[in-house]
Amino acid sequence: MDTLSSLIERRAPVSPQTGCADVAARFLAEPDALVLAVTEGCTPVGLIARDVALALAADRRTVREVMNAHPVIVAADMTAGALRDLALATRPETLARGFIAVEDGQYLGVGHPLMLFTARRSRPRTRRNSDAELISRMSHEVLQRLDGVSDFTTRLLRQPLAPDAEACVRAIAATGEDLTGLMRRAVDLHDAEQGTLVFNPHPCRLQDVMDTLDQRWKARAASTGLTLLTAYDGDPDHAAQLDEVRLLQVFDALVFRALAETRRGAVEVSLKARLTPEGLLMEGRVRDAGSELSAEALAHIFAPLGQASDDHPEGLTAGLGMALASRIVSAAGGMIRAEPNPGAGVTVTFEFIAAPVSMDVPAGVSGNGAPSARAAHVLIVDDNATNRMVAEALCEMFECTSEQAVDGLEALEAVQARSFDLILMDIKMPRMDGVAATRAIRALPGPVARTPIIALTANADPEDVRSYIEAGMNDVVEKPIKAERMLQALQSALDGVGALAAGEQAA
Repeated sequence: MDTLSSLIERRAPVSPQTGCADVAARFLAEPDALVLAVTEGCTPVGLIARDVALALAADRRTVREVMNAHPVIVAADMTAGALRDLALATRPETLARGFIAVEDGQYLGVGHPLMLFTARRSRPRTRRNSDAELISRMSHEVLQRLDGVSDFTTRLLRQPLAPDAEACVRAIAATGEDLTGLMRRAVDLHDAEQGTLVFNPHPCRLQDVMDTLDQRWKARAASTGLTLLTAYDGDPDHAAQLDEVRLLQVFDALVFRALAETRRGAVEVSLKARLTPEGLLMEGRVRDAGSELSAEALAHIFAPLGQASDDHPEGLTAGLGMALASRIVSAAGGMIRAEPNPGAGVTVTFEFIAAPVSMDVPAGVSGNGAPSARAAHVLIVDDNATNRMVAEALCEMFECTSEQAVDGLEALEAVQARSFDLILMDIKMPRMDGVAATRAIRALPGPVARTPIIALTANADPEDVRSYIEAGMNDVVEKPIKAERMLQALQSALDGVGALAAGEQAA
């Protein structure tokens, strides 16, 4: 069994007189540090967490005034299991903020709960890795099935239903959406903690981001009697190379919390963009009209469990979202902070720099703003029935017809028997996987070899995407499938085929 001396991080402590700004700078310089000890000489007197320090980066107080003055302090020769069991039985909420290990009463290092729950219990490292992989696969499987529930409820709502039945279906849909959001935030936060959160930057018009945000949240705000005010301050043509999905995740988390905290009045959301010598500086801001927060609550606003309590029904979702927002901004090289408003409420501000780009017309949109994809006949290849139904529903949404195949061999037979405008290809399948099927199709004689193929996969890391493109695929859409991303990929593939055909006719 591991002892704490083999698990702790032996990081240099900070003095109680250190300013909050200097502590925040220390955390930014050490991106893998979650907690730092505060010591006088060699004696520990407190603990400061990363989220607290970054939230108070602009605060003029010293760390003594904001630190956890009563941290868990344990002997370094204690086993991880002993501390884990003791903490869970006595002080679980305190341990959640981290702990200090000492040797002969003198500071030795710091630790956090993740160390305890990943410490081995007399089992080899490969078993731990297998457990982590199992949890990851289970999470993605649950999310895929939740996407299936969403698809089924959407299809049901298109049918004529009795009022009571329609109300039940809408309640199922709403519950499924909430659970999906909670699961995705938890999975993304886990990936962020492990340093494996994937970013897919692409040209993005900033005005479009705020339009999307406004459409996504205005109705929900109105349903609770609140007003959502969104504003974009910048050149309407400003665009940046960034991951729009991650940026919206940050805004979504901040808006969700703001709406949950505000009982009446308005929630203000803004994005300011300015060109600087370093790039396009963006500042996002969400201001709520909620109750006044204590200094301790404000300091823990970006902690996963910082807002979870029995009297806050949406606290866990809000806490996970705020923690994820903090990790995303930090991973993008930016800063995020929360400050009390004069009177009541909180304003959360984040900023980061992205590379400016030029965009004439947003990808997948025609000059008049309407979708430009033509109707197409699509082959859906996936061994999972739920995934096939989700893809089929999306094709129907885009006024495309479709057929289905359960693996690469069936797909190969189908494309040789009938003509398809597009193929949606899963990667991992029995008998013949998506990569092998793509290579086989590209090797066929005649026009069928040029049929656009879009990969559907949960493995969309840059190296994986590169390998799929090298195998002959035209694009990659990550699971769980987003309708707007699928539409973009479908339009791009079909427009490419149209351009190629026009070129051949001209020749």
